[in-house]
Amino acid sequence: MKLRKSTQSDINSIMKIIGQAQEYFKKNNIDQWQNDYPNYETIKNDIDKEESYVLINNNEILATVAISFNVEKNYGVIYDGRWLSNENYAVVHRVAVDKDHKGKGLSGKVFMSLEEICLDNNIRSIKIDTHKENLSMQKFLKKHGFKYCGIIYLPDKSERIAFEKVL
Repeated sequence: MKLRKSTQSDINSIMKIIGQAQEYFKKNNIDQWQNDYPNYETIKNDIDKEESYVLINNNEILATVAISFNVEKNYGVIYDGRWLSNENYAVVHRVAVDKDHKGKGLSGKVFMSLEEICLDNNIRSIKIDTHKENLSMQKFLKKHGFKYCGIIYLPDKSERIAFEKVL
């Protein structure tokens, strides 16, 4: 099992996993990843910028994630808290695991690999945000050493819970 950069030929498999996550959120009344986001263009963009990764096992895509080393403009202002560090950081977006492989610790494997990528790039901080109703992601982040830092707002004014892990 390994995390590798996504290629254009992975888009359909990635979109299948994204669609499963969107359906899960909708079914559980979590207003995240709805309204045609993330869509094909979002994923294509991630791949074009070399920010998209997939977790594979025997050539089967089990999970998807995006990681960027660029400044996240939405993280410039944080409310009701503060970031743990002001150093360069990575931002993780669009984490999803194939529904047939949930509960096998794959998200943990994805994040362990992301931490290695960060350290290889001399980045010692990972920041991420999630919807306030996405309790499973919040629980996962806390379990894996991320600390709650406060609230950030997206351009459409939707609120997100922000976390950071210093490596």
